[in-house]
Amino acid sequence: MDKPIILDGGMGRELERMGAPFRQPEWSALSLIETPDLVARAHGNFIDAGAQVITTNCYAVLPFHIGQERFDAHGREWIKRSAVLAREAVDARNKDVKIAGSLPPLFGSYRPDLFDPALAPAMLDAFIEEQAPYVDFWLAETLCSRAEARAVCDALVRNGSDLPLWIAYCPTRDDWRALHQGEGETGETIGDVVAFTRDETPAEAILYNCCPMETAENMIAHTGALLGADRTLMIGAYPNLFRRPSIGANVGITPLRTDDVTPEEYATFAKRWVDAGADIVGGCCGVSPAHIAAIDAGDD
Repeated sequence: MDKPIILDGGMGRELERMGAPFRQPEWSALSLIETPDLVARAHGNFIDAGAQVITTNCYAVLPFHIGQERFDAHGREWIKRSAVLAREAVDARNKDVKIAGSLPPLFGSYRPDLFDPALAPAMLDAFIEEQAPYVDFWLAETLCSRAEARAVCDALVRNGSDLPLWIAYCPTRDDWRALHQGEGETGETIGDVVAFTRDETPAEAILYNCCPMETAENMIAHTGALLGADRTLMIGAYPNLFRRPSIGANVGITPLRTDDVTPEEYATFAKRWVDAGADIVGGCCGVSPAHIAAIDAGDD
């Protein structure tokens, strides 16, 4: 691959920048609920910046974020809305942009300890059933364990979905060393995760997201070495711009590194990820259309 596939950035902070309602615990779901027109505009901002893939804004449409009562009453409606808005944003532009259907961590970001295999199937079915008519492929993101990824794969089989699947993992400590040495909360190493994704899932890509951008290069390079020269998986990264350490899911609004990471500097990191073997690059929390535009400009 000569040029990487360019993903979008972080919807939550882009919506906040645009003046949309934004707070914990609803996060980006709040705008989806109250100001869906701004969600469509945010997608358009990333498309106009050069994103070749946008991800549906249903990441926080979960009991963990919006509460069980609201999820039971409106969860499917809002999940479908996220996919419809993404499709409308793409259809409004004459560009070849794909839509990734977000399959988020069901019990909170960075919390594999809360994963409940008994409750996961019903939630995953809702995400798959409501998004399937509108998306081009699935993006299971910010997963911290093989158990979470296995539940996604089982759900796709159960629902008869033949759409492609990308799986994005996040080290539980925002630290490549933890995943490399098995020191994270799950005890799984990057070798465990890569082998599982390659051998036991239908995934077409393995990515790392919502981690510090400085660690992404190591993740990509090590993953490439583990897969070998005849690798069948694409590799990608879309880190966040959080200051370390992050506050944590549903705790507060983590400050961003807006003073020391310009769009041009972020694009320089993205080039390093590509040089390390990445086929896919983009951004997570805090990464704006300006950062994505800088990546796109760097590919010209």
